[in-house]
Amino acid sequence: MNKEKKTWRNGTLVYTTGGLVLVFLWLMWGDFAYSMKDRAAGAVAGLMLKRFDVSDFLYGIIMISFPNFTNIFLCPIISFRSDRHRGKYGRRIPYLFMTTPFIVAGLTGLGFTPILARLLQNAIGTERISYHLAALLLFCFFWMSLDFGTTLASAIFNALATDVIPVEFLGRFFAMFRAVSLGCAFLFNYFIMGYAETQARIIFVGLAIVYGAGLFSICLKVKEGEYPPPEEEDIAEPPTVNRAIKTYFRECFSLAYYRWVILAMVVAGFSVVPLNIYVMFYAKSLSMNMDVFGKINSVICLVSFLLSFFLGWFSDRFHPIRTGMWSLALQTAVLFLGGWLATTETAFGWILLVQGISIMAYNTLMASYAPRLFPKAFFAQFNSALMLLNALASVIGAPLIGEFLDLTGNYYPHLFTIGGFFGLAGLGCFVMVYRGYLRYGGDAGYVAPDPVAGANFRK
Repeated sequence: MNKEKKTWRNGTLVYTTGGLVLVFLWLMWGDFAYSMKDRAAGAVAGLMLKRFDVSDFLYGIIMISFPNFTNIFLCPIISFRSDRHRGKYGRRIPYLFMTTPFIVAGLTGLGFTPILARLLQNAIGTERISYHLAALLLFCFFWMSLDFGTTLASAIFNALATDVIPVEFLGRFFAMFRAVSLGCAFLFNYFIMGYAETQARIIFVGLAIVYGAGLFSICLKVKEGEYPPPEEEDIAEPPTVNRAIKTYFRECFSLAYYRWVILAMVVAGFSVVPLNIYVMFYAKSLSMNMDVFGKINSVICLVSFLLSFFLGWFSDRFHPIRTGMWSLALQTAVLFLGGWLATTETAFGWILLVQGISIMAYNTLMASYAPRLFPKAFFAQFNSALMLLNALASVIGAPLIGEFLDLTGNYYPHLFTIGGFFGLAGLGCFVMVYRGYLRYGGDAGYVAPDPVAGANFRK
């Protein structure tokens, strides 16, 4: 007598154990490609940009403010359309497929920027344009291409995983995503970071090849299920830009609960933004070798990688709101400690190690926060609202922090202290989120409140 195979569901998708493992593996391979690009491209590009004689203020604008400025406009548009798209290949895959060529072209172009800059300078005339200006113009062009594709892909990638992975595995699955990302960070920092200033072209071209192979594989191998039709109000009349914008903001921000859910992540997340932006230059100001800096980061990633499997289970068991609050409290204490002690190379190295492990733990514990709290039918839209406010905070905050550093003689320990105050504010926001979580059912039966109803009847 044959035993019936156990199955798991997500909408119309039904998985056996083998099918679930297979979709996990394809998504993990795609996440490896995405994470290698994410972990390596910014660091290598940042070191390249600094060679063109830019200030901390201009660095913050180019590397942080401009990409996040595009996030403000592009993420809501692509997410809103993706949630409502119904096509032969699903509602996420077509957009993911479309973004990949821009990222591949941007990575490849960055790798050849120094060569192309010489060619551009010779074509225009060495007396009319300097090498640094030519390189900066080309860098910004290819960085824009990379940013355009990355902005759209980041809005879709997690939404695709949320659509195809059964809900009972989300915490562990996103912990595996984090593990892959941390593994990529370890590989980059341990084996590649030391060559970031001398072998940028090889690194960028390698990233382009891996990313193209990984993301196109997902588009070909991962299948989406069938989705219910969009809400009637979305199809009752021809859509207009003005109407779509009003609908987007009304649905995402009418309920105070969702405003707190988003704000908590934004404020808490910004606690590490100041340090993340300028950490390499902090290290350089203390005469730390980039290879040593890379090794410290590789240890952070290795420890965090080993912890991630346990942390994923811990998040599923106790809920990401609770685990996130405790880990954020630890992170905040470490940041204030860093502002006080991290004034020498040795002290900075140890504080960076502890701070890095604490923030990696926080990120892993919070990986399923949005999928657990946002309404499933509108996940990409709500996730883009979170990304929008994150982007807005970075657009405003990054150049201000850069200007502050320029005005204070580039005293980098201030970065820790600034982050500590944002951590305290984030903890206050999470208290409000937890109260709302209990109000809408808590552990016994949480149901994400209907954003359409919230748009019509404010609570």
